Amino acid sequence: MSDAPATVLVYSSRPEVREAVRTAVGRRPAPDVGPLTWIECATGEDVVDTVDGGGVDLCVLDGEAQPTGGLALSRQMVVEVADRPAICVLIARQPDRWLAHWSQADGTLALPVDPLVAPQVVAGLLRERAGRGPSRRPVSR
Repeated sequence: MSDAPATVLVYSSRPEVREAVRTAVGRRPAPDVGPLTWIECATGEDVVDTVDGGGVDLCVLDGEAQPTGGLALSRQMVVEVADRPAICVLIARQPDRWLAHWSQADGTLALPVDPLVAPQVVAGLLRERAGRGPSRRPVSR
């Protein structure tokens, strides 16, 4: 992967969770990744609209968000978006990993967000995504 900029969408109904993710990951999670541009979304509708617009490389979705959880949004994107961004879901409890598996997310981060783990997970997902290019939603005719 080059030093090409990447766009990361972070979704949570709680602003403190969005802030924790941005702070833990930072602007450049690894020397070969970034710099990152952050897009914050507070509602599931905002996530869908933003992803529909294209150009998002990674979505970090809060599984505990209300009223639309990140796990449901992950599953929705897997089914509906042909060239979707990479997806990482935030889970509050380790036993919830099965839900992350059900959602078909590409990765998980535990809450509270660990600043030593989060950059590694984000960088890894962005490296995997680099070969596919930014997401684009097909135009229906």
